[in-house]
Amino acid sequence: MRIACSLGSLLSIPEVLECSEIISKTNTDTVWVPETWGMENFSMLGAVSAKTSKQKIGSSIINIYSRSPSSIAMGAVTIDALSNGRLILGLGTSSKPIVEAFHGSKFEKPLQRMKEYVEIIRLAISGKQVNYDGDIFKLNNFTLLIKPLRTEIPIYLAAINQKMVDLTWSVGDGIIFYLRPLNEMKNTISKMQSKKKIDVTCQIITCVSENSKEAIERAKKTIAFYVSVGDIYRKFLAENGFQNETSDIFAEFKKSGFKSNHEMVSDSMLQSLAISGTPDECKEQLGNFVDAGIDLPILQFNPIGNTMDSFRLFKKSFLDD
Repeated sequence: MRIACSLGSLLSIPEVLECSEIISKTNTDTVWVPETWGMENFSMLGAVSAKTSKQKIGSSIINIYSRSPSSIAMGAVTIDALSNGRLILGLGTSSKPIVEAFHGSKFEKPLQRMKEYVEIIRLAISGKQVNYDGDIFKLNNFTLLIKPLRTEIPIYLAAINQKMVDLTWSVGDGIIFYLRPLNEMKNTISKMQSKKKIDVTCQIITCVSENSKEAIERAKKTIAFYVSVGDIYRKFLAENGFQNETSDIFAEFKKSGFKSNHEMVSDSMLQSLAISGTPDECKEQLGNFVDAGIDLPILQFNPIGNTMDSFRLFKKSFLDD
């Protein structure tokens, strides 16, 4: 079974690099590095590529409102060269609050924007001169000054709503799901893969501890965080079986912040969205996600206690042969 890891924003830069070095000695398929509003993604991908030799390196995700398509193409071919052809370029739209409040851009036409980004990036990576006349972007005579190591780099798109899912199956090499209920995801994957096969990945909140209660609480806190601050996740989950939970979590967040709103995450919600518990419990739960049709589970490492001690247990649970 292919398996991947996401070394998230809860880790420091030295911890990401130390974990990457440990992963390099395993058969892990891909190391994914997220970008929120902390570590810059291309810099971290370059550093992670230096700590690994056989694992693919994935961006999860590059926000298409904070960089031009040309600059993303430049970053992609640079990292692909540094990693000797191991990059997976993950793209996403992010969300209106982040795009507008943090980057000062207008969150407009996300579907059309994504379509044009993929087309322009692919043209640039191919080594051809880019003359592009789109609804949003108009480029003239853009050619990369360096020769790409590969003229095709796989592009995976992060998708939540159905229109972005449809676009991903149309133009993407793979999809990145996140916080998607198991039953809904299984139905969506089955329907979409019957039309065309692409690589289906899902980043799964993963908390493992010898103390099951401790791991469950950590996972519930992570879910509650995303429901509280991510209106797109809150709306999607409310529409797909968790209306009561999302309402209660958000109401408690508005009342008292993150102090106790994780207590509103039900057991059924937890089991549908995350992997948490002892090593044996977590391995059994992983099987449920694979059975849903996920080709590449991306285990989002959420440390419990000391980061490196927690990661060594995570590695022993999932990454050791």
